[in-house]
Amino acid sequence: MMQRLHLVFGGELVDPTKTQFKNVDDIHIVGIYPNYQTAYDAWRAEAQRTVDNAHMRYFIAHLHRLRDEESPAAPTEELG
Repeated sequence: MMQRLHLVFGGELVDPTKTQFKNVDDIHIVGIYPNYQTAYDAWRAEAQRTVDNAHMRYFIAHLHRLRDEESPAAPTEELG
């Protein structure tokens, strides 16, 4: 069974209607989670904690979608 890892991260945006971060160095990495539900719970906690700042946004990235075990290795994997 494939692990379905999820990354929760966020930070302050330049414009609340877009997804460009104001300062990439200040991106808050909340964590990597083994399933969507725990990632969602972490995302929700951070979103609620920063609700008073309209420029703060948190996201869930589906890490398991970045790597398809059935596909041939990407050229960068051959470097390691």
